[in-house]
Amino acid sequence: MKIYFLGTGTSQGIPVIGSTHPVCLSQDPKDTRLRVSIWVVWDGYSFVVDCGPDFRMQMLQAICPKIDAIFFTHEHADHTAGLDDIRPFFFKQGNIPIYAHQRVLRNLEKRFDYIFETENKYPGAPSVEEREVVNDVPLTFGDKTIVPIDALHGNLQVFGYRFGDFAYLTDIKTIADSELEKLQNLEVLVVNALRDEAHDTHFNLEEALAFIQKIQPKKTYLTHISHVFGFHQEIQARLPENVFVAYDNLEINI
Repeated sequence: MKIYFLGTGTSQGIPVIGSTHPVCLSQDPKDTRLRVSIWVVWDGYSFVVDCGPDFRMQMLQAICPKIDAIFFTHEHADHTAGLDDIRPFFFKQGNIPIYAHQRVLRNLEKRFDYIFETENKYPGAPSVEEREVVNDVPLTFGDKTIVPIDALHGNLQVFGYRFGDFAYLTDIKTIADSELEKLQNLEVLVVNALRDEAHDTHFNLEEALAFIQKIQPKKTYLTHISHVFGFHQEIQARLPENVFVAYDNLEINI
């Protein structure tokens, strides 16, 4: 399995438009962060988790040749606003399967109505196949199983996903103990860690590290990083062994 970090930033990305914060002015490429998303290649399957406003650039940088499915964590714009840019994949492959909570599917139908239109459809618009994600109902692709992980982003329900020995959780603040059972014996965990200060809807560093301590994966990568968290190198120097700061275009193999 290959995991490619398409983006590791927050909703505004880094650099933030117009910001003079030192991290936004950094010359270290690891401090430049597009909106959060990953690409998973698993025995020939090609999956993307979230499709934000930087999707086109991310696909070009990653040289992604196909998409077998897009999994959405939730409906916020930094995770969904790039849906129109699936068009090149649609023109090559046909309808693109998208997996999401029913609430998220309804939200996308409203915002991208021309994609979901069935009559008098504009010929240049892409089409998708909607697949509802339901907690405790695994998703299958051939002999591969993907397990939804239910969590809360403040008061908003979000899904994380487990692909084999790898799990991806972003934009989470709380998670039920019953869901933790789905995260045992991981090789790699990816989880959000916004900053040092507490936040209403995201793990801060202290909460992320406590969560990692509960789960005990072999390795963890932090994502959804804010510019106020600090420079990549400085954050990494503060982390425990086997916990790493993810960065855009990082590729790991399991």
